[in-house]
Amino acid sequence: MATTVGDYLLERLRAWQVDTVFGYPGDGINGILAAWTRTEEGPRFVQSRHEEMSAFQAVGYAKFTGRVGVCMATSGPGAIHLLNGLYDAKLDHVPVVAVVGQTSRSAMGGSYQQEVGLHSLFKDVASEYLETVNVPEQLPNVIDRAIRTALARSAPTAIIVPSDVQELEYSPPPHAFKMVPSSLGFAAATQLPDEQALLRAADVLNSGKKVAILVGQGARGARREVELVAELLNAGVAKALLGKDVLSDYLPYVTGSIGLLGTRPSWELMQGCDTLLTVGSSFPYSQFLPDFGSARAVQIDVDPTMIGMRYPYEVNLVGDAAATLRELTPYLVQKEDRSWRSGIEDGVQRWWDVMAAAAQVEADPVNPQRLFHDFSQRLPDDCIVVADSGSAADWYARQLRFNDTTHGSLSGTLATMGSAVPYAIGAKIAHPGKLVVAFSGDGAMQMNGLAELITIKRYWQEWSDPRLVIAVLHNNDLNQVTWEMRSLQGAPKFPDSQTLPSVDYAAFARSVGLAAVTVRDGDELGSAWDTALAADRPTLLDVHCDPDVPPIPPHAGWDQIQKTAKSLWRGDEDRWGVLKEGVKTKLQELRH
Repeated sequence: MATTVGDYLLERLRAWQVDTVFGYPGDGINGILAAWTRTEEGPRFVQSRHEEMSAFQAVGYAKFTGRVGVCMATSGPGAIHLLNGLYDAKLDHVPVVAVVGQTSRSAMGGSYQQEVGLHSLFKDVASEYLETVNVPEQLPNVIDRAIRTALARSAPTAIIVPSDVQELEYSPPPHAFKMVPSSLGFAAATQLPDEQALLRAADVLNSGKKVAILVGQGARGARREVELVAELLNAGVAKALLGKDVLSDYLPYVTGSIGLLGTRPSWELMQGCDTLLTVGSSFPYSQFLPDFGSARAVQIDVDPTMIGMRYPYEVNLVGDAAATLRELTPYLVQKEDRSWRSGIEDGVQRWWDVMAAAAQVEADPVNPQRLFHDFSQRLPDDCIVVADSGSAADWYARQLRFNDTTHGSLSGTLATMGSAVPYAIGAKIAHPGKLVVAFSGDGAMQMNGLAELITIKRYWQEWSDPRLVIAVLHNNDLNQVTWEMRSLQGAPKFPDSQTLPSVDYAAFARSVGLAAVTVRDGDELGSAWDTALAADRPTLLDVHCDPDVPPIPPHAGWDQIQKTAKSLWRGDEDRWGVLKEGVKTKLQELRH
C-alpha cells in the first residue's frame, strides 16, 4: 500500500520524537486516524472527552517536559474547541503544535458542512506559524517549521490538513524550482548579552543596598545561578506565580509569590528595596513592583520582545537566564551588610507562622487553607502540583511550600477555569512514574473536570505510579469572582450568578472506578491526605469548604476594604459568615 499524507505525517512526528498526541476524533481527520490503524509505532493517541481538554493536556505535557506538546482535532467545531487551550499556551509561552482537519479542497468556498475559515480563526493564537498543507510535497517543511517555531518561540503553532489531502499518496519535495525540502533537528542557541551590558548591569546591582530579585518561569533552569546571585547581593527573592517552582520555599530569603495572590513578605520586599533584578518574568502587575523612580532596575529575559516591560528598567539584558547570570556573577561584589537580608528572613519566618495559624482558624465546615497547609506538610519529593483558576490559585500561591524537587504550574496569564484536571492528565501521561496532585474548585470541576475523570479512568492502570490526587474545593460558590465583586466592585454576592448546584464529586469518582474520600471536618484532612497519597489508584478528595474564608491578600488596600464592607452592607447573603471568618483570620495574623 502506498504511503499516504496521513501515514507520512505520523512518521514525521515520530522522527521528531513526538510520543503522544492529545486529541478527539472526527471525520475531518479520518485520513490521519486511518493511518494510525496501519502503524504500531506511534505516536500514541490520547483521547480526551472534549477538544479543549486535549489542548490543555498538551499544554500540561509541554509545561512538565520542556518538549513540544501536540494536539489534534477535526475540522469546524473540533478546531474551534482547541482555541482556549491554545491561548493558554500562547499567554504562558508554551510550545504546542495543533494539527487540525479541514473540509475537502473541492468544497471550500461552497458553504459546506463544517467549513470554517481556519486561517482567520487561528491567525492570532497561532500567529508565530500557521499553514495549510495543500499538496503532499509541502508536508515535511510545514511540520518541521511548526515544531521548530513552537520550540524556538515558546508558542503555539498550527497545521491545517484538508481531509482529501490526508488521503493523497505522499511524495517528497523534489530537487526542483518552487519546492522546499526540509530537515529534522533543533538545537536552541544560548544567547548572551555583550560585556559592556553586563558591566552596566553589575554597576547598578553593586550600588544597591537593598536588593530585591523577582524570578519567573524563564528562570526555571537557573536555580543555582539565582541562589548564588542572591547570596552575593544579600537579596530577597520573590516569585511570579508561574515561577513558584524556581526556588525552594525553604530558603529563608525566598518571600514567595508576588501580586494579587502574593504574600506580605513579597509586598514588603518590593516596597522597601532600592534595587530590582528581574529574571525570566513578564509579571504584569506593575503596582506590586517598587514605586517608579524609587529603585534602579535590571531585567534579564531571553525574549527581546518581552524585555523592558512593566518597569523603567535601567539595563535590559537579552539572554538565557542561567548563562547570563553566570556571565554576570564575576562582576558582582559580595555585600557585607546583612541587615536588609536579616529583615527579609525575619519577615518570611513570620509569614509562614501566620499561614500555619490561618490554616487552623475554625470554619464551617472546612477552612480551605487547611486543605493546602496539611498537604504542604506531607508534600513528597519530586511531586507535580497543579491548581485551577479561582480561589484554589490563591491558596496554591500562599499556603503551599515547595521544596527544590517540586514542580508546579497553573494557567498563569490567561487564568482560565478548567485547566487543572487536564493539566494533571498531561503531566501524568508524560511522567507516569510520578505523583501528580491537582487542586480544583467545584466550578471548574462542573465545567469540565468531572468529564475528564472518565479520561483518567481509561488510562490510570497503565501508570507505573497510579497516584493522581484531585482535591476539590467544594463550596457551592464561584468563590473567586464572589470575592472580586465584593472587594473590587463593592457589590454583594449575586446568587443567580455565583451559587453552584451541589454535586457529590466523590460519588461520581467512585462510579468510574476511582478512589474517593469526602471531608466535612478539618480534623479529617490529615488522614484523607494520607489515604490519597498511599492509594493504589487515582483519588478524589471531596472537601466541603467554607466559602466565607477571605482570600483577600494581606496587603489589601483601604479601597478594597471599603468596597468589601460596602458589599456586605448592601445585603450580601453571606455577610455574617464573611465578617466572622474575616475577623478570626485577621486576629490570627495580628498575633504574629
